[in-house]
Amino acid sequence: MADPMRIRAQAAGGNATVRVLMSHEMESGQRKDATGKIVPAWHITDVTATLNGKPVLTAEWGPGVAKNPFLQFTVKGAKAGDKVAITWKDNHGDTRTDEATVS
Repeated sequence: MADPMRIRAQAAGGNATVRVLMSHEMESGQRKDATGKIVPAWHITDVTATLNGKPVLTAEWGPGVAKNPFLQFTVKGAKAGDKVAITWKDNHGDTRTDEATVS
């Protein structure tokens, strides 16, 4: 299982800015290792974000996203104390969900 995501959510003026740093190797499947063998693809394919259990963002990613990706987005109507949860799924079937409270 991957390391926890670092999530920061800050409310300002009826909106919240959410910043997420995900820990994932994100191999494209096109790189070769030192012996010349292709490193198998291993990357995040789906990302979802919820605010108090209601979906606010869905994204489909591919192999072109960098290692340890950073995601930032704004949620309308969020306020201090609300819960933001981020979930990702990769092409190997692994998933990770982490949560933060809007401050």
